Amino acid sequence: MYQSKKPYYYGTGRRKTSVARVRLYPGGTGKITINDRDIDEYFGLETLKLIVRQPLTVTNTLGAYDIVANVVGGGVTGQAGAIRHGLARALLKVNEEFRPVLKKAGFLTRDPRMKERKKYGLKAARRAPQFSKR
Repeated sequence: MYQSKKPYYYGTGRRKTSVARVRLYPGGTGKITINDRDIDEYFGLETLKLIVRQPLTVTNTLGAYDIVANVVGGGVTGQAGAIRHGLARALLKVNEEFRPVLKKAGFLTRDPRMKERKKYGLKAARRAPQFSKR
């Protein structure tokens, strides 16, 4: 784990019920650590690793930073999306000129789609109990 003395850029990302705290350490080798585990160990699917690296690819900063992310809540897809959002926000702190590129790609927008809460008298958010005539 990194020492807290090292300077870094910070960004918080959210998607569904996942929250990611992302730190960018400049002058790194491009190592991505999620919850104290390597990205290849944490995410099994290649598509999720791709989602996490998207902001770096768009801004051409793929090997320039070491990334340490702490992520809680949700499932793997939500967590990958949250890390992407946090990473994009942290990159803005590095260089404000990245904004148009990241905005166009849609990485700065928090995905607001969440599971709707269950209402009383219903089986799910909108699913009514089965009707019985007698």
